[in-house]
Parts: sequence; C-alpha cells; structure tokens
Amino acid sequence: MDQNLREQVLQRVRAEIISGQSLPGTMYSVPSLAASLGVSSTPVREALLELSRGGLVEPMRNRGFKVVEPSLTELHNLFDMREVLELHAARLVAANPPQDLPDVRGWADEIARAVGTDDVQLYLEADRNYHRAFIAAAGNELLTDMVMNLRDKMRLYGISSRAGRERQQASVPEHYRLIDLALAGEAEALATLLRSHIRSWEPIFADALLRSKENAREPLLRQARS
Repeated sequence: MDQNLREQVLQRVRAEIISGQSLPGTMYSVPSLAASLGVSSTPVREALLELSRGGLVEPMRNRGFKVVEPSLTELHNLFDMREVLELHAARLVAANPPQDLPDVRGWADEIARAVGTDDVQLYLEADRNYHRAFIAAAGNELLTDMVMNLRDKMRLYGISSRAGRERQQASVPEHYRLIDLALAGEAEALATLLRSHIRSWEPIFADALLRSKENAREPLLRQARS
C-alpha cells in the first residue's frame, strides 16, 4: 500500500514542479504534505527522496525539501540528450516495425482527450506514457529508463501558457503521425518529425524559465531600492 501511495505522491509533486506550479525555492515539508494528502509521512518522505535523487528537490536540514532552480544550460542539455536517445529508439522501432502499437495509440487518444478538455495535468501524464510506450517498443529497457529519467528532470514551464496550449493542440496529430511512420518503417521521416516534435517545446520552456527567474528577482530588487 505504501508503495502505491509513494508513487501517487511522487507523481503529484513531480507534476507540480515540472509544470512550474511549484517554483524554485518552494519548500515541501514532509509532515505538512502528508497531512494535506491524508497519508502517513513514510510514503511522502520516500517520494521526496526519490525526487531529490533526480535533482528536482534538495533536502534542507530540519526544514524539508526545496525545489531546485534549473538553468537554461541544463534545459538545453536535456533537450540535446532527449533528441539523441529518442531518435535512436525511434529508428530501432522503424527498423523492425510491429503490426501495431496499441498502447502508444491508446495514449495518443488520451492526449487528444486532454487537449479537447483543456486538462493540462492529463496531457502531461498521457504524453509521458505515450513516449514511454513508444520507446519501450524498441526493446531496450535501459534506453527506456534513460530517456524517462531525462524527461523527469525537465521543467515544463510554459506548458499552461498560450504558446504552450497552442503547442499541445499542434502535437495531437503529430502523435498519431509518429505511429504511422513507425509502422510504415519510414525511419528518416520518423526521425525528422520526432526531432521537430521534441525541439518545438524548447523555446516555450526557455522563455517561461527566464520569466520565472525575472519574477523571482523582482521582490529582491524592490527591497534593495527601498
């Protein structure tokens, strides 16, 4: 039971951080979070420790866990690594295409439903599971784990912005097209679309990250001038 609770807490806090709902410097107190969720401290502490190993939070002695501030360099490097690994996985799938990718297609349907209902949290979950299922079709478990670890470190700031929502809408047909190209064995066309699919988010996230840094500095500047 604690394992299931741990995973639920992990997914919730991760979503809050990567979406920008919990900004850098936000403190997570184990007792407070456990009380708000109506669970014991054990699964909450385990979830936050797991997030600290992923670099999203850092433990603060006698205070809890603080959301770490990301950098533009880190964001760019994560996109670079995702592109390399996900394109490699896609080419492996296209080189030996299956009859169908039902799990991937099911998550594409969920992505479409999320966009249709303007449910950003569902979009994040469905998109993550879509790409996990797609990469898993390459048959390399280590590759799947590496990509998912990279994705879990990304801060999806701007996902709820106007540009982010427009990008979500544009991604719906892309998710289906990626499946079609993989099943047809069209490796290079698949790689080209996937590269664009991944990279199209970078300027949105980077712009939102810069804005979050500016907003965080503004109170300090006002205090210095007063």
